[in-house]
Amino acid sequence: MTEIDLEKENKAIAQEYKELLRISYQTLTPEDKKLIRKAFDVSVEAHKEQRRKSGEAYIFHPIAVAKIVASEIGLGATSIAAALLHDVVEDTPTTIQDIERLFNPKVAQIVEGLTKISMVQKDLNASLQAENFRKMILTLNDDVRVILIKLADRLHNMQTMESMQEDKQTKIASETLYIYAPLAHRLGLYNIKTKLEDLGLKYTEPAVYNDIVSKIKETKEEQDAYIADITTVLKTALDEEGIEYIIKGRPKSIYSIRRKMKAQNVSFDEVYDKFALRIVYKSNPHDEKFLAWKIYSIVTDHYRPSPSRLRDWISSPKSTGYEALHITVMGPKGRWVEVQVRSERMDEIAEKGYAAHYKYKNGATEESGLDVWLNLLKEALENSETNAVDFVEDFKMNLYSKEIFVFTPKGEIKSLPKGATSLDFAFSIHSEIGIRTRGTRVNGKLVPLNFELKSGDQIEVITSQHQKPTINWLDYVTTSRAKTKIKNVLNENTKKIGEEGKELLTRKLKHLKITLNESVVNELVNFFKLKTSLDLFYRVGIGAIENQQLKDYAAQKSNTFINFFKNKMKRSPSTADEDIHKPIISSNYDMLVFGKEHDKLDYKLSPCCNPIPGDDVFGFVTINEGIKVHKKDCPNAIGMQSNYAYRIMTAKWIDSSQEEFKAIINITGMDVLGLTNQLTKVISNNMHVNIQSISLSTDAGIFHGQVAVIVQNNTILKKMINNIKKIDGIDKVTRVYKT
Repeated sequence: MTEIDLEKENKAIAQEYKELLRISYQTLTPEDKKLIRKAFDVSVEAHKEQRRKSGEAYIFHPIAVAKIVASEIGLGATSIAAALLHDVVEDTPTTIQDIERLFNPKVAQIVEGLTKISMVQKDLNASLQAENFRKMILTLNDDVRVILIKLADRLHNMQTMESMQEDKQTKIASETLYIYAPLAHRLGLYNIKTKLEDLGLKYTEPAVYNDIVSKIKETKEEQDAYIADITTVLKTALDEEGIEYIIKGRPKSIYSIRRKMKAQNVSFDEVYDKFALRIVYKSNPHDEKFLAWKIYSIVTDHYRPSPSRLRDWISSPKSTGYEALHITVMGPKGRWVEVQVRSERMDEIAEKGYAAHYKYKNGATEESGLDVWLNLLKEALENSETNAVDFVEDFKMNLYSKEIFVFTPKGEIKSLPKGATSLDFAFSIHSEIGIRTRGTRVNGKLVPLNFELKSGDQIEVITSQHQKPTINWLDYVTTSRAKTKIKNVLNENTKKIGEEGKELLTRKLKHLKITLNESVVNELVNFFKLKTSLDLFYRVGIGAIENQQLKDYAAQKSNTFINFFKNKMKRSPSTADEDIHKPIISSNYDMLVFGKEHDKLDYKLSPCCNPIPGDDVFGFVTINEGIKVHKKDCPNAIGMQSNYAYRIMTAKWIDSSQEEFKAIINITGMDVLGLTNQLTKVISNNMHVNIQSISLSTDAGIFHGQVAVIVQNNTILKKMINNIKKIDGIDKVTRVYKT
């Protein structure tokens, strides 16, 4: 490179730096400017030997990221400095300690968070990729600015990807659409979200992207004329009312046009709302709402609105902080047009997310504004116990789901993701309320726990101290918060039963002259074909392992020849006490069930994809061979599901020890005082038994009762029947075999 080129480049770098200070959204104090200047100098020095693939000096990248952070996300000096330094530790000899010494612990902490994200290997398979995202998302716990700068970094990388290999472009673009765009959406950064989505489409479906872009250019003139037509009419009416405003025409993003074409299976020309009009008005805080509705009435005086498509996010803002009034009206030539009405404050919040919030709060700082952002994401991070793929899927669902607005009995408004159930609502109020939920009322009517809520519903939760979640609850909820809490409680319950089972096993083995120690636990786990000692203790605790089976074990144990081989096969030792703290037993998938009711049906495993226990599967009803089970990602799955949807059955693997069964028992006896009380006490005191229904009647001194209970196995049922027989006045207890 020639001297003149270098001089030109240095001028361009200095120019970019000035631009950075000029476009900052925050008001920068002299101290702030000093901090940014220092970060700029350190970054220029550290990257001076580096060039990007396109050939330009590397320093242009950190400056561009800092510009996005300063103007589009609207963060302050600390973040701008961290953005300038974000690649210094990863790419140059400078250390985190150097950054802390030169700047301050805050800047160092953010740079360290950004470095951690970049350190994860790049070429990963699906589960490692998910692990990578999970690590990245969990750095949010350190400082939300890490993720905001990471979004700016990703946006600039996407804007400058032309010179990369095609496979890398596709990978980075897919990753962007998969996690970064939803993240920007959740944080209310709509500008960045739209840019990430459009660029993601550009590299994942280039032909589609270019086609839409060229069609938008072709129709631009016609659309401009159409918008001008409507604008003229509205301007006259708004001016008469003395409202200060600006009207902008805004084409829909390329990605959202593509999404519409796909979802509705239509061509570009058939997508009717390819653009929107935005009216941004000036207002003091007091008149903001009043003016929005005044503008609404002016717009609807001239153009007929579609009542089903009015969106009022002024009365109840989205959880991302977005506020606006969206009206879809019938414009000239019979075309629908969306009109968005926002005040200047709302417009800034829509563009900048929460950075704009604290600008409007007197005396608030950047730090206090970030709290709001962090709270938005805290909930999605609660489920860090699950595996990485589930974590990312749950997290994504929390990011991108559409919202519904529902009410508490006192009339407070709550926002929940679309598809949430009444049980999700209970957990959204407080996890303790969720765990103790016995029933729910929606709009005054008692409804099942898996009742899907709609906007405007009012929900009352009925709780009971004795209520505990069951494994079925996981099918009743959709939010990750509720799922995590239910799993945690089931886990604790399993451990508790496991501890009781361990004591019980010790006593039972004592009768058989065997002492429970580590090697006996290992042998028993092998004997019953289980995986961990917790599996064993849990099954003893719920009565799934009976005395006869333990006697069989004792008999084979005394046979030294068999014992010799058993020892050869023994699993690696791990102490029994340690195992009690292992996670929940759902790794023992040993039973396949079908449909909503979890029916047990005959089936064959399909040879085309060879599903194994634990795989995500579905059942396919064949003409001659009954039900065949395929993996959900089987190469033939899409064809079957599109051509023979009516033959598809939902199916899943379950752990049979977690399965519950219904049993009905008839009871007769003499009508002794307090008998009913005694009876319900005995049944509810039996651990692991839930009463589903009970009907009791007396006739001339004779007592009749029928009780339906949910139990996990026959042993528990027999134990309960024996206890009922001991009650004074009971004559007969029989099990009914037809339900």
